[in-house]
Amino acid sequence: MAVTDFFAGEIATELLKQLIVISRKSAFCRSSAEQLVQYIEELLPIIQEIKHTGVELPQHRQRQLDNFSQRLSDGLELANKVVNSPRWNVYKNLRLAQKMEKLEKFVSRFMNGIIQAHVLADVHHVRVGIDEKFPRLERQLESMKIGVDDRGGWLGDAVNRVEEERRFEGTLANLSAGMELGKRKLKELLMAKDVTVIGIHGIGGSGKTTLAREICKDDQIKAYFNNRIFFLTVSQSPSVEQLSAKIWEMISGNKMVSSGNMFSLVKLQYDIEISSRTLLILDDIWSQSVLEQLKFKIPTSCKIIVVSRLKFPLSVVDSSYELELLREDEAMGLFCHFAFGQSSVPFTADKQLVKEVVDECKGLPLALKVIGASLKDQPEMFWTSAKSRLSRSQPLCESHEVQLLERMKLSIDSLRDKVRDCFLDLGAFPEDKRIPLDILINMWMELHDVEEKDAFAILVELSDKNLLTLVKDARGGDKYSSYYEISVYQHDILRDLAIHVSNFGCINQRRRLLMPRREEGLPKEWERNMDQPFNAQIISVHTGEMSEMNWFRMDCPKAEVLVLNFSSNEYFLPPFLDNMPKLRALILINYSNSNAVVHNLSVLNNLANLRSLWFEKVYVPRLFDATIPFKNLQKVSLILCDIDNCLDQSAIDLPRIFPRLSELTMDHCIKLNKLPSSLCRMHTLKSLNVTNCESLQELPADLDKLSFLLLLRLYSCPNLKRLPVGIGHLVWLKYLDISECVTMGCLPEGIGGCTNLEKIDMRECPLIKNLPLSVVSLHSLRRIICDEEVSLVWKDVEKVIPGLCVQVVEECFNLDWLSE
Repeated sequence: MAVTDFFAGEIATELLKQLIVISRKSAFCRSSAEQLVQYIEELLPIIQEIKHTGVELPQHRQRQLDNFSQRLSDGLELANKVVNSPRWNVYKNLRLAQKMEKLEKFVSRFMNGIIQAHVLADVHHVRVGIDEKFPRLERQLESMKIGVDDRGGWLGDAVNRVEEERRFEGTLANLSAGMELGKRKLKELLMAKDVTVIGIHGIGGSGKTTLAREICKDDQIKAYFNNRIFFLTVSQSPSVEQLSAKIWEMISGNKMVSSGNMFSLVKLQYDIEISSRTLLILDDIWSQSVLEQLKFKIPTSCKIIVVSRLKFPLSVVDSSYELELLREDEAMGLFCHFAFGQSSVPFTADKQLVKEVVDECKGLPLALKVIGASLKDQPEMFWTSAKSRLSRSQPLCESHEVQLLERMKLSIDSLRDKVRDCFLDLGAFPEDKRIPLDILINMWMELHDVEEKDAFAILVELSDKNLLTLVKDARGGDKYSSYYEISVYQHDILRDLAIHVSNFGCINQRRRLLMPRREEGLPKEWERNMDQPFNAQIISVHTGEMSEMNWFRMDCPKAEVLVLNFSSNEYFLPPFLDNMPKLRALILINYSNSNAVVHNLSVLNNLANLRSLWFEKVYVPRLFDATIPFKNLQKVSLILCDIDNCLDQSAIDLPRIFPRLSELTMDHCIKLNKLPSSLCRMHTLKSLNVTNCESLQELPADLDKLSFLLLLRLYSCPNLKRLPVGIGHLVWLKYLDISECVTMGCLPEGIGGCTNLEKIDMRECPLIKNLPLSVVSLHSLRRIICDEEVSLVWKDVEKVIPGLCVQVVEECFNLDWLSE
């Protein structure tokens, strides 16, 4: 008998029915029948579970179960005989009782013996499977971080997809009648002598910025302006003084200098005339007054394109162009690309239903992209529901931004709850600013209790659905860069959507407490409700300078992430940090042109559960003077910070202050000239990133004592001449980045001791001409990124180490990232 018949459960079920009858009627067989009923009742759920798994069993186990199935079949026949045996035939009933007893003993032996062995075998197979799969997952995660594989992992694939989408949209921009007409009209205006300021206006998501960028790429325009074309995003809450300084630097080529690294912006005037033709694009302007102030300070020889949702009067602009929405055929082509991966409706789809959904997008490129991606691979019923919901929205026009958001809301309603929450978290960051990927991943891990690999998967899913954009940093150079060179950008309409959805409900009960734009102080709505606790998990503040008196008390018992965005030279940390007992991540970002002095750092001592700290563009002289250790702090990132002497050797004991720190990042800390020796006693450290620190001259000699270090990034430290001799003792090191360390003369001889090293990035290290002999011992090495000259030496090593790939990169001197 086939085991599949047994697993269908039919025999066991019928036998169970007969045994229950026997236990009630037959005195001779009652005991055995009751015991068999117990066995069969325990066995039936297992039978059904095995049945539904559909797993094919090994041959010897199949035979054992076939034999057991045959015995149960015989038992069913025996049970039928017992039921039909007359009570007066005592001899026959005794014989049947003996057979029932034998059947009971056989089932008992099988349940307590053979089936237990099967369970142990299954457990063993599961453990082996886990042992095989988990290292693979860990390797995938490490590949995402250090780019060992050919594609750069999930993130590499996602970034490549974004670049492909941009190329496609560039093609669409050339095909779109409205876009082509807009380009032709703007080119005529730009070359007209009596036109200086040109406005592009239209509803959000209509492609205004895309049109402006197409103008920047036009060969005729580039030639006319001799490549002097500058693009600047203004946003809703700009600092006019900072923008004025940035514009001056762009068009003059000179950086404004004054004492203390602060720009003197008082009565800023452009006293010189720019002789060369210059085009300046001001994107995303929300206020006529801001435009008037900026226009007043821009030399008259510059042509200006102003991109806005508003139509400015002719007293402010010389001419204005309203961008047309996509025609029906253009809208269908764009939608189908994101919904089906092709330019037309596939024959398997309902063409009428697709047309109705496209019509509801009203020709808006952003809506077509996002809604199309959200419907990809969804069943027809889902499409029908989406069409019905879209049709219930009011007509779109310039005054119906909320209705646009309601339409766009469809794209996030279909997301899994955790993915939707992660999308809504993006509203915590200012508009038109790139979000460092490390901040986002860490925030999601803390807020939603997800593993790092799951956070990356969510990021890629949101990117695939066009709900965010992954941007590769120009410094990254290529697809093998680590995720530190990737940031996240979100269209301001999508950010508005995140804030719009997050603001539903009573303010004290919201999961996210967000400020949509920069204000001078905290919102009045918050102050009016301060008498009740705020139950938000994430709180985002965006202000100018804040003193102690500017804050009011807020009780935030559930806050886990606090994002403090500000723009000023001084900043007082909010006293209500004392009322955040669950705070896990603190993000402090200064968007002004100079570093800010941060006061009230002592309040951090009260954050017992703090696990992650991100400081950007601030002075941190007293951060390391903590008297109370940060027992749970695992990640510290200091970006563009003025560390000065706060890491003086005699004044700091890092292992005491950070007993559990696993990741330390110091980027663009230009006054950092050496690391404290106590750093080498931080045995929990797994990732050390000291990048773009031009004053750093040497590393501690005992760096090899960081026995669990996995990643060592020393990117662009131009005065770092050598690595410690003992670096070969870092046996767990997987990734070493010394790219753009232009004065480094060689790799240490003992580097061959790094037996787990998988990747070395040493591009633009011109003084390294030869390699130590010990590199042939780097058997785990899989990728080398270097310049052409040293690649010839690595090619010889490539023959010795199986699987090693040597990648030669071109020099890149792109400084566009400085504008960020």
